[in-house]
Amino acid sequence: METLHPGNMLIAEPFLKDPNFSRTVVILCESLPEGSVGFVLSRTLESTLAELLPDVTKLPIPVHYGGPVQQDTLHFLHRKPDLINGGMPLNQEVHWGGDFSEAIDLLHKGLLNESDIRFFLGYSGWSAGQLDKELGEHTWLVCPGTTELIFHPSPTQIWKDALLHMGGEYRQLIHYPSDPQLN
Repeated sequence: METLHPGNMLIAEPFLKDPNFSRTVVILCESLPEGSVGFVLSRTLESTLAELLPDVTKLPIPVHYGGPVQQDTLHFLHRKPDLINGGMPLNQEVHWGGDFSEAIDLLHKGLLNESDIRFFLGYSGWSAGQLDKELGEHTWLVCPGTTELIFHPSPTQIWKDALLHMGGEYRQLIHYPSDPQLN
């Protein structure tokens, strides 16, 4: 069984039926014996940050679907740890969270731009042993998260590009139908 680490990406196998995770890529932010937390990278919501927090900002920055858990919470990933205090590193460039007010202020001042930060509504969560069980069932492929994929300019392409990045036999998976009975 593969040991998971923050910064790993979970790539949904092509036949995963769960509508929350079908053809998605999740960045893993925390993997502890008591559970795991991550965010879906490959789905953008209709809402913008300005629509969700009109008293905080007028910035029309897209908000991503983080997952089905606690859809009333807002989270963020960024690649400016030198500017935003308090984030947890996922790799050398990407950090999870930090001082939210500081991030918003930097966006307003133009010192941080939309390509440096991703906001997520809700999160993806697994209880103790749940993600290990799913990995044993081959629900997810695991690979190191890259900054290029985490901050991909086209979220709907992340699943395909992550499989292409893995190379070899994984490249073929992008051609599989979502329902094998349609083949």
